[in-house]
Amino acid sequence: QVQLVESGGGLVQAWGSLRLSCAVSGLLFSDYVLAWYRQLPGKARDLVATQGREQPYYVDSVKGRFTISRDNAKNTLYLQMNNLTPEDTATYYCNTVFGSDDTWWPLDSWGQGTQVTVSW
Repeated sequence: QVQLVESGGGLVQAWGSLRLSCAVSGLLFSDYVLAWYRQLPGKARDLVATQGREQPYYVDSVKGRFTISRDNAKNTLYLQMNNLTPEDTATYYCNTVFGSDDTWWPLDSWGQGTQVTVSW
């Protein structure tokens, strides 16, 4: 059974930084493309970035500010978030994904997520 455990969220002031982690178990980590999503209450979960064997994909709103990375030896996915603004406030989730270019679909059940709150 696949388990996704996100951590690293918190409260940060605008223009600050956070690094999120996602510990993955129950699958051969290196075989999968992984992604970060975020969700506001009552809203759909939106893709933020993906990381497979090729170049990472980022949505326009985070390009140049967020960096997705992975450590296959530790089965862990990361999201370094810099220059945060209140618009980045959300619950962040990771998941395995399938797709290409700018179209990706999540494959597994969601974890509990990690809350990121950015204040002025």
